[in-house]
Amino acid sequence: QVQLVESGGGLVQAGGSLRLSCAASGRTFSENTMGYFRRAPGKEREFVLSIKWNGDTTYGTNSMKGRFAISRDNAKNTIYLQMNSLLPEDTAIYYCAAASGTTWTYWGQGTQVTVSS
Repeated sequence: QVQLVESGGGLVQAGGSLRLSCAASGRTFSENTMGYFRRAPGKEREFVLSIKWNGDTTYGTNSMKGRFAISRDNAKNTIYLQMNSLLPEDTAIYYCAAASGTTWTYWGQGTQVTVSS
């Protein structure tokens, strides 16, 4: 059974940093695109960023460039989301996902990130 397990969420003050981890089990994802989405209160799910097997990164919005970075450790079947200079509007549940082809097929349970002003 495939599982994606997120960790690293929490409460942080504006301007602070958090590092989320997503550990996959049940199969390897070294050749799959993996990424993060988020859902803020009262809003629809939003794409944050993704990383391909070769390290190519795609950002969801320009505001994330320079603040967010994604990396992967294929030996550990894990991806990481480093978030710096966090803003209150970054408050959301963050979900890890893995793609099969171009379809986001596997999802984690989500981890809460709260940024206080």
